[in-house]
Formats: sequence, structure tokens, C-alpha cells
Amino acid sequence: MPPELTFISSQLDLPTTSGIGILLAVIAAVILAIGTQFQHHGVTRVNAASAGQTHTGLSLRQLRALLGRPSWVIGTLLLGVAMVLQLTSLSFAPLIVVQPLGAVALVVTAIVNSRVTKVPLDRVDIRSIVIAVLGVGCFVAIAAFFGQSHPITATQLATVLVLLAIVLAAFITLFIMMRQRKPRPIFYVIAAGVLFGFVVTLAKVVIDRVKTIAVGDFQVDATDILTLMCLVGLAAAGLLGTYFVQTAHSSNPPDIVVAGLTVIDPLVAVSIGIVVLGEAAGAPVWAIIAFAVAAAAAIYGVISLSRNNPRLSIESPLADAAPLRP
Repeated sequence: MPPELTFISSQLDLPTTSGIGILLAVIAAVILAIGTQFQHHGVTRVNAASAGQTHTGLSLRQLRALLGRPSWVIGTLLLGVAMVLQLTSLSFAPLIVVQPLGAVALVVTAIVNSRVTKVPLDRVDIRSIVIAVLGVGCFVAIAAFFGQSHPITATQLATVLVLLAIVLAAFITLFIMMRQRKPRPIFYVIAAGVLFGFVVTLAKVVIDRVKTIAVGDFQVDATDILTLMCLVGLAAAGLLGTYFVQTAHSSNPPDIVVAGLTVIDPLVAVSIGIVVLGEAAGAPVWAIIAFAVAAAAAIYGVISLSRNNPRLSIESPLADAAPLRP
């Protein structure tokens, strides 16, 4: 086949392949929203039993108590399913295509909270949801045609790992320093969002390397050593990010936790995908501008929704109503 036809064929196949990734990412976002509701209920129960001490970080006793909360266990299992689906979606589409779809979780969270708290969505809520969905929809539509995965070089892997090391060191230092004087609740949300942005990026790197090996292009080199280091970094960022999320639930309503993660997480992951991994290298100038406008609209929508939400102060009765246990 002539090179011109090969290029056109690959461009036509991309939206079809990306469509599978988009579908999986949307399903993952819905499950994420429901799982977050359950987890939030479990953490708030443990927090209440601990006299609200989790604002300075969950203790080992409180972590053990979470394992005894049915709502938290169910939520954790649902989040595990959502993570598997999200990682699977990365094998079908570039990171910049599927990652912004996490904003769907915020929309689902707002609707679920509205139903279980009996507080209807007002005009500002609906407008915010529409803006967020349209922004994410436009971003994904553009990315589906211009976002492409490329073989990742050792230099790119090293860059991501260095950035992660700096971020981990910074958040651990801040956590230790701020633990003594009650850090702002939003700190845990921001920290978790940044860390999970790296988790998704590293997962994408590992998935791409496994796909390369699967097609027979395996050759042990510096890239493989760095890929193993990515697995270590992924585990470290995932564990610390999970801890921050659980602590965030103790001092923030689920809407804020989900809103923070669905804005910060994609921003970090997409920024790395574009700047470091070059996933939008072939996009024209107008597409880059459209990316920025669509992303800004989505961010505005989710922030507006989180600010104008009367359900934030109402605890969701969605999960179990079992009596408190130590």
C-alpha cells in the first residue's frame, strides 16, 4: 500500500480504536463516582468515631477500622474495577483521549447526591454540568483524531521518573510539616490528584512497553530498566495518593474529592502526555488552541458545579447505615 494510503488508513482506524477506549473510560468514570460515594460514607463514619482526628491524616487504627466498614470495602472494590477499566482503556486510546473523561464522574456524583439527599439540581448546577460535558466532549473528539501514542524513549521515561521523584519528595515533606498544624482539607485533594495523574501516566508507559514486547520487538535495554522503575514509582504514587484520598474524604464532601481528582488528575496526566510523551505532536495549531479552550470550559464547569452545590454539607445515606464501630 502506498505511504499516503497507509497514513489515511491509520487515521481512519484511530477513531474506531479510540472509541473502545472512550467507552471503557466512561464506564470507569461512572463506577468511580459510585465507589467514591461508598468510600466517603465509610471514612466519615470512622472519622466520627475518632472524634474528627483524620484531618491530620489517617492513623493505623483508623485504617484498620475502615476495613470493618462494609461501605468502605464495597467502595474500594468498585474503585478497583474502575481502575482496571481505566487502565484497559489506555491500551485502546492515547492518554490525552481517555483521561479527561474522568469529569463524567463528577456529573454522576452530583446527580447521585441530588437523588439521595432529596435536593434537586438548580439552574446553575445544570448549566455547569452542560458546560463540563461539552468541554470534555469537544476535547475528546479532537484528541481522538490527533492524539497518537508513540514509542517512548529512555529520555522521556527518565524525565517522568525525575518529575515523580520531585513531586513525591515535595508532598511527603509538606505532609510532615503541615501535619503538626492541621493542613487545609483541599491539600489532600490536590496532592491525590497530582499523584494519580502520575499513576495513570506511568501505567500508560508500562502498557505501551508490554504491547511492544507482545508484537515481538523485545530487546533488553535502558528502556526496560526504566520501565521497571516506573512500576516502582507507580506503586509508590498509588499508595500515597490512596492515603491522601481517604484522608480527603474525612474533611471534604464527595463532590469536592471527585471534582479535585477529575480536574487535577487529567490536567497532570494530559500535560505530561503532551509535553513529555509527545502525544499531540502532530496536531495543527488550531487543534492545540481548541484543546486549551475545551479544557478551560470543562474546568470551569466542574469548579462551578463544586462551588454551587447545596448538597456538600449533607452526608449521603447511600451506603450502609450500620452503627459505629471502633
